[in-house]
Amino acid sequence: MATIIILIVFGLFLAAILTGGYNKKYLERVQQNWLWEWITTVDHKKIGVLYLTAGGFFFTVGGLEALLIRLQLMFPDNRFIVGDQYNQLMSMHGTTMIFLVALPLLFGLMNVIVPLQIGARDVAFPFLNSLGFWLYFSGGLLLNLSWLFGGAPDAGWTSYATLALNEFSPGPGVNYYVLGLQIAGIGTLISGINFLVTIINMRAPGMSYLRMPLFTWTTFVTSALILFAFPPLTAGLFMMMFERLFDTNFFTTHGGGNVTIWQHIFWIFGHPEVYILVLPAFGVFSEVISTFSRKRLFGYNSMVFAVVLIGFLGFMVWVHHMFTVGLGPVANTIFAVATMAIAVPTGIKVFNWLATMWGGSLRFTTAMLYAAGFIVMFVIGGVTGVMLGVVPADWQFHDTYFVVAHFHYVIIGGTLLGILAGVYYWWPKIFGRMLSEKWGRWNFWFFYPGVHLTFFPQHFLGLYGMPRRVFTYPSGYGLELNNLLSSLGTILMTIGLLFFLYNAVWSLTKGPRAESDPWDGRTLEWAISSPPPEYNFAQLPKIRSLDPWWAEKREGNRGMQPAEPLGPIHMPSSTYLPFVMAIGFFISGIGFVFHSVRVGVLGLLIVIVTLFIRSFQEDEGFHIHPEEEVKGT
Repeated sequence: MATIIILIVFGLFLAAILTGGYNKKYLERVQQNWLWEWITTVDHKKIGVLYLTAGGFFFTVGGLEALLIRLQLMFPDNRFIVGDQYNQLMSMHGTTMIFLVALPLLFGLMNVIVPLQIGARDVAFPFLNSLGFWLYFSGGLLLNLSWLFGGAPDAGWTSYATLALNEFSPGPGVNYYVLGLQIAGIGTLISGINFLVTIINMRAPGMSYLRMPLFTWTTFVTSALILFAFPPLTAGLFMMMFERLFDTNFFTTHGGGNVTIWQHIFWIFGHPEVYILVLPAFGVFSEVISTFSRKRLFGYNSMVFAVVLIGFLGFMVWVHHMFTVGLGPVANTIFAVATMAIAVPTGIKVFNWLATMWGGSLRFTTAMLYAAGFIVMFVIGGVTGVMLGVVPADWQFHDTYFVVAHFHYVIIGGTLLGILAGVYYWWPKIFGRMLSEKWGRWNFWFFYPGVHLTFFPQHFLGLYGMPRRVFTYPSGYGLELNNLLSSLGTILMTIGLLFFLYNAVWSLTKGPRAESDPWDGRTLEWAISSPPPEYNFAQLPKIRSLDPWWAEKREGNRGMQPAEPLGPIHMPSSTYLPFVMAIGFFISGIGFVFHSVRVGVLGLLIVIVTLFIRSFQEDEGFHIHPEEEVKGT
């Protein structure tokens, strides 16, 4: 029956593609629908908003999972959520936050801002940009459907073999993990390639590599990390999928497999992933600190060098997650030295941020508060990271709450604070309305202390010997107070985020209109209207220095000098083929989750047919004639 229903759906979509793909009247009619407009858009700014919206949705889901975890651990011997339900909750919280929240929210900022910062009218591959989003969203949706149909993954966010094999996790939960992350990961890889090509090929005339803003630089290095880090994860997920579906014995020891292979594959991806999440936040903080210090970023060249060096060293430290596996003293020593070495370029960046603020005309907006708070949190997370890089100490810290505390200080202190700073900073540019600084401060002063109250006591829980991933603990071991404080901290964080949600809704409905340059910014995105027009720049700007918009304002110019005459602007057409392709992957994923090869192959057929149609579709795009609207701009 399920196969028949899916065949009918497949036929309807195929008919829609074949009739709609070549029927202009049909396209004109459906494009009048606002929902269809967002489904079919290839505008990088709208896709950025889609990433921010979807990431916000999954953040709500992951945040509720975290709150339930801390409610369970609030008191000793609690029976609120126990056993396999807790394992599912803990596994889904980590997986959701890492794969479906942190990077997609950063992708949202990258999509909107990077083309504006480099003076481009769009990304290099608008079709692939749309496809990357819909693959991410369909993969995330597939993963979270596990709560409703069959049970969620329960082997942790790292899904270690042997815990993730059929013998120890016989339900469909790990299948959801493997297939959902494969689909979302393809979308991420596509987006990384798209950003690389965009930054290399589409910079405005005069914008050399050493004139690019730091946010663009960190996006560039992050995209390179994605290009090299995600294929190993994809390979590992394929191996795990074939292990679970077809008993291939890649990781089953009695079949000649090796469980350590999964750890190597996962962490070859997993540690660069930390820098994939943190480097774009470094770029955000660089832009925010420079703008609100009213100074050029101190040591720009050294900052660029540090970003590139962090990206390079990020691939040389993965074994510090495996010091207790038994690889031997030589391997452990090499990777311990590399782990400590990576602190050097990070330290360069911290001192450069402090030097930028030193002697500057500081304005403590909400974005600047998050930037200043980040420095404190990230230094704490970095120090505990170096502690974990000491092999004998790591033997004591490993798999305790000390690691949980360190990891959250880095990811929340770096990535999440960076996302919040970036949202407050670029919100006027994205939506054309201002956020309330009053509610922004309420947001910060609940959320930021809440983070410290949640995770600082967890260092001591780890030192007292509390293992991670346990759903309860006995009384009388000195663990009660720190767990209570940690749980209370999550409540403060939740209240702070509710203030942000109220602020966002208030801004979109009642917020004052934003000027083109409300912060007296330094980079190109502040040289055009808020929100930007569909074509971004009526004339490509001519770049003459670092911080080009700041330099033009200091010379008394009211706009950027154009590098081309005013004329028609070619734009790509909207398309719904990425959406259909994502549906095909989703159907295929559902089929393989429940071991239905026919449904899995059917979904892949939808993908192949869509690719075939796209290959022969002549998309000539359209032209915008902006002379009347932008005369003199």
